[in-house]
Amino acid sequence: MLDVYDILPFDNPDGGVWKQGFDITYNENEWDGEPLQVFVVPHSHNDPGWLKTFDDYFRDQTQHILNNMVLKLQEDNRRKFIWSEVSYFSKWWDGIDSQKRDAVKRLIKDGQFEIVTGGWVMPDEASSHYFALIDQLIEGHQWLEKNLGVKPKSGWAVDPFGHSPTMAYLLKRTGFSKMLIQRVHYSIKKHFSTQKTLEFFWRQNWDLGSSTDILCHMMPFYSYDVPHTCGPDPKICCQFDFKRLPGGRISCPWRVPPEAIHAGNVQHRAWMILDQYRKKSKLFRTKVLLAPLGDDFRYTESSEWDQQYQNYQKLFDYMNSRPEWHVKAQFGTLSDYFEALLKESNLGEESSNSLFPVLSGDFFTYADRDHHYWSGYFTSRPFYKRLDRVLESYIRAAEILYSLALVQSSKSEKMSVFPSVDNYKLLTEARRNLGLFQHHDAITGTAKDWVVVDYGTRLFHSIMNLKKVIIDSVHILILRDKSDYNYDSATPLLKMDDVQASQDSLPRKTVIKLTLQPRYLLIHNPTEQERFSVVSVNVNSPKVKLLSPLGKPVNVQISAVWDGATTVSHEAYQMSFVAHLPPLGIGVYQLLEDESSEAVLADYNIYVRNSRQEKSDRVFRIKEMQHSVDNIILENAYMKLWFSGMSGLLEKINSKEEGKSNQMKVEFAWYGTTSNRDKSGAYLFLPDGDAKPYIFTDPPTIRVAHGTIFSEVVCFFHHVTHTMRLYKVQGLEGQSLEVSNIVDIRGEYNRELAMRISSDINSQNRFYTDLNGYQIQPRQTMSKLPIQANIYPMTTMAYIQDVGVRLTLHSAQSLGVASLKNGQLEVIMDRRLMQDDNRGLGQGVQDNKITANVFRLLLERRHGTDVNEEKAPVSFPSLLSHMTSLFLNHPLIPMTTNADSGVPELISSFAPLVSSLPCDMHIVNLRTIQAKVDTKPSDEAALILHRKGFDCKFSNRDTGLLCSTTQGKIQVHKLFTKFRVESLTPTSLSLMHSPPDARNISEINMNSMEINTFRIRLRLNPAFTLR
Repeated sequence: MLDVYDILPFDNPDGGVWKQGFDITYNENEWDGEPLQVFVVPHSHNDPGWLKTFDDYFRDQTQHILNNMVLKLQEDNRRKFIWSEVSYFSKWWDGIDSQKRDAVKRLIKDGQFEIVTGGWVMPDEASSHYFALIDQLIEGHQWLEKNLGVKPKSGWAVDPFGHSPTMAYLLKRTGFSKMLIQRVHYSIKKHFSTQKTLEFFWRQNWDLGSSTDILCHMMPFYSYDVPHTCGPDPKICCQFDFKRLPGGRISCPWRVPPEAIHAGNVQHRAWMILDQYRKKSKLFRTKVLLAPLGDDFRYTESSEWDQQYQNYQKLFDYMNSRPEWHVKAQFGTLSDYFEALLKESNLGEESSNSLFPVLSGDFFTYADRDHHYWSGYFTSRPFYKRLDRVLESYIRAAEILYSLALVQSSKSEKMSVFPSVDNYKLLTEARRNLGLFQHHDAITGTAKDWVVVDYGTRLFHSIMNLKKVIIDSVHILILRDKSDYNYDSATPLLKMDDVQASQDSLPRKTVIKLTLQPRYLLIHNPTEQERFSVVSVNVNSPKVKLLSPLGKPVNVQISAVWDGATTVSHEAYQMSFVAHLPPLGIGVYQLLEDESSEAVLADYNIYVRNSRQEKSDRVFRIKEMQHSVDNIILENAYMKLWFSGMSGLLEKINSKEEGKSNQMKVEFAWYGTTSNRDKSGAYLFLPDGDAKPYIFTDPPTIRVAHGTIFSEVVCFFHHVTHTMRLYKVQGLEGQSLEVSNIVDIRGEYNRELAMRISSDINSQNRFYTDLNGYQIQPRQTMSKLPIQANIYPMTTMAYIQDVGVRLTLHSAQSLGVASLKNGQLEVIMDRRLMQDDNRGLGQGVQDNKITANVFRLLLERRHGTDVNEEKAPVSFPSLLSHMTSLFLNHPLIPMTTNADSGVPELISSFAPLVSSLPCDMHIVNLRTIQAKVDTKPSDEAALILHRKGFDCKFSNRDTGLLCSTTQGKIQVHKLFTKFRVESLTPTSLSLMHSPPDARNISEINMNSMEINTFRIRLRLNPAFTLR
């Protein structure tokens, strides 16, 4: 695709009736040898929340569509209909009787009704993380298998705002061989139409063979509605949308209404639409044509089914009765179309390769007309984009711990009181809430304010429920004497160390009360790597002593908890230490108050106007200083950092390994919106030119902390509190810089706030962004395009590089990112827009929250690179970079025991794995599978593994990685300690298909970049049954 962008002029000439295209002509006799086969595919696009909430849409529209579908398809077996969102379908199914259910199963069996994609939703493809994309596919496919016994075959994505090859890869690995997309830049659609490449094999840019090829159909025109799907002329196609017959609620904007079909007009009308079908078919390589027939929430009333199906049937019957027209037209499902296409391209699945071209790359950033690029939504509602990832990390931790706890609970009668069924319900609900939020009007930030609140409330409740699942699971895993186990939901053994007050507030740490009696502090490591990570908890006294799982004292740093910029709160103290934890394990520490505490206090320098040298505080040493031209300096074993003494912002990094320095200026900037009629909104970014620097009249208050575990610089600006923290630890966490921005633009008017990093890296207008946290897509900043076209989605990372260094910005939330000048990387953190941008939402974005954006900045030296490599269509993060991203997105989870008395004895640590997994292997999930009949859990789980592709031209000499690589091999029976693997069988990604030769295996062998799913059955190891 980079080659395509290179050659396209991106001009926008008037194409006649097909405004963004060209005039299409044909010869009458082109179909004499082989007739045109037309498949009209009726569909209804149901958004699980947008202008109404999920439940309101269901009540007002969706349930009626599905009820009518059952009746109307049974009236005539030539009628067809497709459906994609299982979230709605399952809600409807739960409320219908067995007679109706049997009718649905019959319609599916007879090929009249087809489920396409079959995910929980039709997900956004820019902001969603591959964990959640897979999870919503599994949730949908498992539901379909259990309730209908059907397995979808093809992908259908008509509304996501741009398309990602990650989705193509996931669909291919679920067993699909065909897919359809619609929202692609109009210049690209036009180019593909002239080349007849709208149908192509989409291949991953990292795939050296063809195992990832999936046949993709790109719809050629502006929209998936009826005026833009029968052919190039919307004025004519609109006349064949029979919901718009005169007297109805909607009409044709081209002012020529449809006519009901009757004997007197059928010849003329059939010829009119056949002319459109023929013209559209000229854009494709075969004589098989797809004509979707539908729109948002269509087919609600019985009358609409009659209008569309009866009038079209008359047109089909007439066309098919005229042999000299050389056409066969009918209703079809998506599979009907693809099957006919493959039959005609003569070839069964495999050999159609020669007919269709192969393409790699992605389809961002989308524009539907003019310079209207949809890059605003990459950032819109960033508070919820962050909450999504918090829920994701809790879900993964809860799934894995629950799966292990379930095995543990099967051990004895006493343990069968483990609330496995209740907690499985909470897990299922959380999966579904996460799935719902991947919808292309949810995570995108493009729904009505109250719909956003509905989504937020669902995410928030699931986070609270998952904390309960985690606590209940850890309880049973960590008891020393399992016969002590008892469960009481009213008094849980443990509690989490943070609370979130509401769906739109930031979490706050709870304060742990210390006594002279030790109290347990448990830390869970949710990653599959042994880990040295800094943990911070709040305690009520600075005189604290911490004992490790082995009972030895641990070095501790005590930092102040602040009220605002300069006032110390003595209600609480932050205690930080380096926890050393086994992979997927739990370390049990002990906390107590101790007068002879050896905890080291952090020192503070505060830069304020009118400073008074020493600031008296009964615990901490705090110095007030004047702002100064002298730099503020922080350093650890790996790097030395220079910050401005005036703004507190980073200016330079020196890497000690190489002794080299790089300029690294951090600044903030504002974008406005254009003065034209069309302005930025939830979807579109239409700036008024380059960003303006963030100007502050007075220098900000700067608070510098120096400590033994970490040091940090905090700058208090009016709209953002910016923190850069450097960990003084060996290994991974000491090698990158933690950056957090607490952003508040609630008082602004049509402004967007960006953080920009300007370096001396010679990046040559090239930069790299990840797609869905799964793969890296090289980008080229193009001067022939406006600013808004050069902004791309970042899910977990973006980087710039030259032959000597790479600078990666790791992100814990999805945002829009760009590199507009050489050596720059910038990220848009929040946007507040006062008007609608005419894409149907009908409002601006004014419900901004105080939002925490969290990043890590990693500077790495590259070795042995050559210049050709810079232009390669593929790039990979280093192992260190992958691990940094993993740790950022899956923070450690601290818990404390609830009661001071009566706490049973705990084991000192829980280590389920024999050792870390290979560095490039990631456990995406260990997800307990539902039982066949009820909502209970089964004794099987889905083990999903991802082998990451990495760039080895980086020094791993001193990265402190505690793992090695094994060329993708894992001896499964040597993986677990307390558990044994009773069975392990490969399956397709979403558990739909088992390979014909599927059998129990003991060794996993994976290629780089692949994600594989296995059905796994774990049992307790007899050796561990005593404890």
